[in-house]
Amino acid sequence: MTSPVFLIGARGCGKTTVGAALAQALGYEFRDTDHHLQQVTGKTVADIVAAEGWEGFRRRESASLMAVSAPQTVIATGGGMVLAERNRRFMREQGAVIWLQANAAVLATRLSAYPQSAQRPTLTGRPITEEMSEVLHQREALYRDAAHHIIDAMQAPERVAAQILTALARDDGRKGVSLTG
Repeated sequence: MTSPVFLIGARGCGKTTVGAALAQALGYEFRDTDHHLQQVTGKTVADIVAAEGWEGFRRRESASLMAVSAPQTVIATGGGMVLAERNRRFMREQGAVIWLQANAAVLATRLSAYPQSAQRPTLTGRPITEEMSEVLHQREALYRDAAHHIIDAMQAPERVAAQILTALARDDGRKGVSLTG
């Protein structure tokens, strides 16, 4: 397998943590669309949203996806990357798309334990558990539409990465290709 692996899911599901471990296991490069966007603009997500609104941020986010996508790369995407149909289609056509699925309570607990409010502004202005429930409700069909595989992200990152490796190996077995790395 040499095509990119895209990790999708709500913020707090572990895309960055799992992505780094998965990239190491595959011998791939690891990229994060939010980090790339911050490096290119010199601004946090919150700064971009404040200056350009969510629509401006989403345009920049899509450009970031295209910029970091390359063979032998694991890519952690922003939680809202799936909102644009062209992003969902691009990821499905270019590589393997893995949805790291977790429930709202787990996501809220993780986000409360590691608050990054300066980087990730609230989407609704509501308490985090309510916000995560609403976001998941709005995006679940989009995550499902984009994903080649759905992985339970409510477990240790090493276990999540191992399950992804198993899913990717099954895909390669069907294609007659073996995993490298």
